[in-house]
Amino acid sequence: MNTQNYINNTWCDAESGKTFDVENPFTEEVIAKVPASDEADINNAVAAAKTAFGDWRQLTAGERKDYMRTMADKSREHAEEIAKTISSEMGKPFGDAVSEIEDVAEYLEYYAEMARDHVGRIVAPVVQKSMSLVRYEPYGVVGCIIPWNYPLSLMGWKLAPALAAGNTIVMKPSEVSSLSILHWIELVGGDMPPGVMNVVTGLGGEAGEALVKHPDVPILTFTGSVQTGKRIARLAADHLKKVSLELGGKDPVIVCDDADIEVAAKGSAWGGFLNAGQVCTSVERVYVFDSIADKFIEALVEEAKKVRLGDPFDKGTDVGPMSSKMQFSKTINKVDLAKKEGARVLTGGKKSDQFEKGYFYEPTVFDQVTSNMEIIMEEAFSPVIPVQRIKSLDEAIAMSNSTRYGLGCTIFTRDIERALTAADNIQAGTFCINSPLMENMAAPFGGMKQSGIGREHGIEALEEFREAKHIFIDYDHSNKDWWFGNNGD
Repeated sequence: MNTQNYINNTWCDAESGKTFDVENPFTEEVIAKVPASDEADINNAVAAAKTAFGDWRQLTAGERKDYMRTMADKSREHAEEIAKTISSEMGKPFGDAVSEIEDVAEYLEYYAEMARDHVGRIVAPVVQKSMSLVRYEPYGVVGCIIPWNYPLSLMGWKLAPALAAGNTIVMKPSEVSSLSILHWIELVGGDMPPGVMNVVTGLGGEAGEALVKHPDVPILTFTGSVQTGKRIARLAADHLKKVSLELGGKDPVIVCDDADIEVAAKGSAWGGFLNAGQVCTSVERVYVFDSIADKFIEALVEEAKKVRLGDPFDKGTDVGPMSSKMQFSKTINKVDLAKKEGARVLTGGKKSDQFEKGYFYEPTVFDQVTSNMEIIMEEAFSPVIPVQRIKSLDEAIAMSNSTRYGLGCTIFTRDIERALTAADNIQAGTFCINSPLMENMAAPFGGMKQSGIGREHGIEALEEFREAKHIFIDYDHSNKDWWFGNNGD
């Protein structure tokens, strides 16, 4: 596998020659070195993408579709090989990693077809013998800053609609999971025209910031923390760049007194512990009606104890290690703070003692939490679920809206009126009823409040990467009354 930058269909080291280590979180061993790129490398990649844009944008949507379908086919052909890289560098169970590659293939196919069908529209004329056309055009070079938790899936969310719309790409992967994207582009991207897709690895403060500030990158798409998203927005403002920001979440689950307790407990555990809690829409807090709280909490704790930690390549593993030493340390600090603030650990709350190595943290459930605790107010991105008791749906709605986040929410209830009342009043970009973490490629995904700007998935994602141009046509060649001098004299 090549571990260099990919610029203009050529593999190359960073101009500085510097590298950084990529670690396997299961073995805690360094498995590769990748370029520690900076402004010089970003300049090279943007120049290649800008040159390629001239030809790529001129292709028909059908011609771009053929390239994208080829990449989809190759993604499936090499799925297991690429998935091994995902599991090795960020600890995800192998089966979950394989599903990421299928995601990429489906996104490529979906947006290739959509872009061919949605090229513009005709609007009602304002005068006789005239026509107004609206044509959708690409921006140019798209800067994509991709997170580590779902490196291939979230790459596909950005790459597919951007390419389909006629843009070219410079991608900056997370330093935690750079290998996955490099491996994918090595096996899948070789048939693309030079410069259309470029990958530059590096740290956020160096390569990432250079990409954000580059004057020839008019649009940026980023998934990550609120703090980083705000910095990107501030830097982008100097050039009035368009930004699409999918930021943090503190997604609540509401368990009503008419809910199936077993289903709600299983769903909450799955939504909170999947990928070691490292999902933007993880279950991050649970509000349960007081009348069923004891039974629900008992069931949730039992579900947490069933989660099988282990080797990502073991078929019996449900959850692998956390992705990095940094994420592992953050989890320890967050749980320790919650304990100090008075939260009670019902299960977990510590590093797993099953393994000598690896960043394994036990699935954790808290109760006796209060609304002002950090574990309730701020994103944990960890296998940790705090539970609070509530007395009414109104209280649950108020508490769900009490943080700065608005990415997702789930309610468990048999009462559709209750469910839709909550959906009407809770500020969240995605609202799920009786099943958490549900997404639909054809439906928009994104956050309200400080959980982001813009949308991914659906036609909304395609619209993020193109802008509308109005073309007015007058086919009446007779004299017009607006000519100067045509005033009746």
